[in-house]
Amino acid sequence: MAVLSIQSHVVYGYAGNTAAVFPLQRLGREVWAINTVEFSNHTGYGSWRGKALGAELTSDLVLGLEERGVLNQCEAILSGYLGEAEVAKAIINAVKKVRRANPDALYCLDPVMGDKGRGFYVKPQIPQIIKNDLVPLADIIFPNLFEMETLTGINIENTSDAIKAINTLHKMGPGIVLLTSFKETDGELSMIASDKKNIYKITTPELPLGDGVAGTGDMTAAVFLSQYLNTNNLEKTLNLCTSSVYGILEESFKSKNKKQINDNNVSIELKLIEAQEHFANPAYSFKAVKIN
Repeated sequence: MAVLSIQSHVVYGYAGNTAAVFPLQRLGREVWAINTVEFSNHTGYGSWRGKALGAELTSDLVLGLEERGVLNQCEAILSGYLGEAEVAKAIINAVKKVRRANPDALYCLDPVMGDKGRGFYVKPQIPQIIKNDLVPLADIIFPNLFEMETLTGINIENTSDAIKAINTLHKMGPGIVLLTSFKETDGELSMIASDKKNIYKITTPELPLGDGVAGTGDMTAAVFLSQYLNTNNLEKTLNLCTSSVYGILEESFKSKNKKQINDNNVSIELKLIEAQEHFANPAYSFKAVKIN
């Protein structure tokens, strides 16, 4: 069985498919990758080369898979950075085609729109398209804090706010919600996951990553999806995903040299290859706590 991953692609560094495909493969998944943009590097650097690839290419490639008669082998569709608003329509059609071939296939949405501190970094029409067209179609959604607030209109300052926002998002369609970034206590970071029946919170130490590391959300979505397909258990999935992601981020932070340690302007790239053992055999074992 395979995962159809429709996301951005960068030549240098890790974001979109370059941050999602290898973790999925390292965890034993066949991956069919379709790139929505082809950039020299992620946009956090401030400048980049390349272009958006558009909806026509996405649709054509999915048609090619359909013509091969392999869509019944797809167990999940994972979508991320759109590049162009029209790509959303191509994703919707892809989900419909895959579900016709395999009714059990999951659609997993990483609603890439922006982040705290940076604000929106997609074209103006994309957030509304994600909210109105893609969210209702999704089985699993992976918003960061900024995206969760944007989709629900709820300002999240504490766990109670987060639960309210998660329940609001459930009403919009997704059966599973993973809030990928949440901070309530200094020195700690949390993720919160819900499947409508149970809500779990898991917390790790906060690494001094400055403005963060590009591709972390893409990697997290990929690892969570793969582990959920293995376990079909929200709590186990959250434990395994968090343990792997923290290990990768810690190794990525260690890659900064001494001069860079206190320089928040230095962009850290994920060390997916060097730290890949954390995907299959994480060195850490974080445990989720049921909060509702």
